[in-house]
Amino acid sequence: MSKRFFELADDVYVPHRWHLATPTNSHGQEVDDRQFLYGTPVHVEARLKFPIEIAGKPLDFTQAGIGVPVVHVRVASMFAELAPDDVQLIPVDVEGQPDQYLMLVATRLIRCIDETASRIRLWTHEDGLPDMVGRYASVRDMRIDKARVGDAQVFRCEGWMGPLIVFREIKDALERMGATGMRFEEV
Repeated sequence: MSKRFFELADDVYVPHRWHLATPTNSHGQEVDDRQFLYGTPVHVEARLKFPIEIAGKPLDFTQAGIGVPVVHVRVASMFAELAPDDVQLIPVDVEGQPDQYLMLVATRLIRCIDETASRIRLWTHEDGLPDMVGRYASVRDMRIDKARVGDAQVFRCEGWMGPLIVFREIKDALERMGATGMRFEEV
């Protein structure tokens, strides 16, 4: 049986759900959250806080700010057990929440987008951004080359780091535990 992988994303259609904002540092200043999407370990000076942008039902998985995964401790424990070499779990505070939450950082970046099977558009000189020429401008209907993934359980795709990719075993474990706030799309 071939390996199956899924993009793990926010389920924005959960009724009355909360929305978390960009994290802030101990001085209340927003933190550049792009660093948490690069597919590499990060160093965080002090505990971050995620303000609630829209109040609502707390979820086990939420993409805050520009897509930073924030997970309930029970989800974090599952990731730590099934993918210890692929994730960094950083304790964070979520405004007004007594439960423990952690930021999930994928620490593996893999060049694995199947450019033939995916619908991609590359930046060109005509786009007026010379530094971006030849890079992905968009990736739709993304498919990955599973042969390039190796033993990774959780990762981001080099060149298109937005999507968080998980192995089927992770997806199945999240569904078995009834974790809320997530949707999956096979890649």
